[in-house]
Amino acid sequence: MPVTSIGLRRLSQQRLAQQPFATPEEVVSWMGAVQSQEYLGAIWSLGMRVRDATDDTIERAFAEGRLLRTHVMRPTWHFVAPADIRWMLDLTTSRVKATMAYYARQLELDDTLLARANDILGGALAGGMFLTRAELGRALAEAGIVAEGQRLGHIVMNAELDAVTCSGPRRGKQFTYALLAERAPQAKSLPREEALAELTRRYFTSHGPATDRDFSWWSGLTLADARSGIEMLGSRLSHEEIDGQSYWFSAEQPPVAEPAPGAFLLPTYDELLVGYSGFGAALTGGRGNGEWERFNATIIIGGQVVGNWRRTVAKGVAVVECVLFQPPTAPDREAIFAAAQRYGAFFGVSVEVVGL
Repeated sequence: MPVTSIGLRRLSQQRLAQQPFATPEEVVSWMGAVQSQEYLGAIWSLGMRVRDATDDTIERAFAEGRLLRTHVMRPTWHFVAPADIRWMLDLTTSRVKATMAYYARQLELDDTLLARANDILGGALAGGMFLTRAELGRALAEAGIVAEGQRLGHIVMNAELDAVTCSGPRRGKQFTYALLAERAPQAKSLPREEALAELTRRYFTSHGPATDRDFSWWSGLTLADARSGIEMLGSRLSHEEIDGQSYWFSAEQPPVAEPAPGAFLLPTYDELLVGYSGFGAALTGGRGNGEWERFNATIIIGGQVVGNWRRTVAKGVAVVECVLFQPPTAPDREAIFAAAQRYGAFFGVSVEVVGL
């Protein structure tokens, strides 16, 4: 497997280049979890993997609770499936809390206070209530717990990690929280080894080919856990060696390096970008001109990063500004323009492309 084929294989397994899903919840179940701290970018990530999707397709699934958004794995928001949220939290929460311990001490939040806050938040949300973070803060204040700014954010995140709360539907542009037991009543727990094996299977099926370090980074688990998960799956995973490094993937649904026509405008934090410990030549082929860090969102052509892009809105028009590593060919220019039009159609806006 040449290193330059890795990008094409990942495009295929992540369902960007072929075989899109019918619903956003199928995407999330397939991927295991999808990073969603930047919400508009995250719904575009899902939309690119769903057939004929619009932003309303994703928003409706989120509002109805077919997608949940919570802090899991690395200490950031992810979309997860309701059926998976509890076992995934059980598996990864201790590692996330370890990274949060320093901030908890700085904010004077001990286990006793956090447990009490969980009880208060659970009571405020019981009975199908959907409350914003500010409303949760008021409930805590009424009970005598000072909760503002970072302190409130930490308390609410802790309640997510303890499987007390998760996302509710948006209220306008504001996010709300719900009681996890009511929002995902069918969520199940799994024995730790079974949960580790399942998350390992999901990751290497959807993200492969990838390394054990990639899985450790993505999941927030230790490298020892990542290697244990690979060992548990046995012959269900295959691997190939590139430059002395093992790249793992599903033996049952192996990735294929098929041509990926067109261009992809990946948002910040798309799984093709953040689902691995690093890009290396797998996505960049050694190209770049110092502009890589200027924007976070990337342009992919032929399984390789060819530049960056960002969106600004001016007079009701979405302006897609492109910064390319090299002058584009005529076919590349047409592919990027077509990708920008797909982006506009998804969000229902007119698009102007500049920088080509």
